[in-house]
Amino acid sequence: MLTRTFLLALALLPFGQPAAQAATPAPAASCVSVEDGWIRLPPAPRPMLAGFGRITSKCRDAQAVVGARSPRFGEVSLHETRVVDGVSRMRELERLPLAPGAEAVLQPGGLHLMLMQPDAPAFTEGERVPLVLLLEGGGEVPATLVVRPSAPPRGD
Repeated sequence: MLTRTFLLALALLPFGQPAAQAATPAPAASCVSVEDGWIRLPPAPRPMLAGFGRITSKCRDAQAVVGARSPRFGEVSLHETRVVDGVSRMRELERLPLAPGAEAVLQPGGLHLMLMQPDAPAFTEGERVPLVLLLEGGGEVPATLVVRPSAPPRGD
């Protein structure tokens, strides 16, 4: 009887997940934050916008950003622009490593978030857009990006 009960309990677990993982949500990464987050206000509606700011790690261990999402966009990805042989080239990054105590600066012409498929045709100056960075290992970092015509003064 005990064996039958044990097998029934195993059959009710989500396929491919140990019992401890099935009931435990991903941890929040309170040692990683996004500061001075902003979206450049476009002069006219666009199907794609760019997000910037500073991703700061105060963690003891190395971290890595492996994705992002926002309820205001159908797709969010991390990109890097580099000038190669005099030509500006952009590529998607699958992973952005953050050393303990490090900072990654997202700015025009460098690292940035590509915000695609917006849920509205236009955004207004001062509008606050929610964002979540996804960390390797399952951590999530909530953030806010403010729509503005140019970069905020550092610390704003």
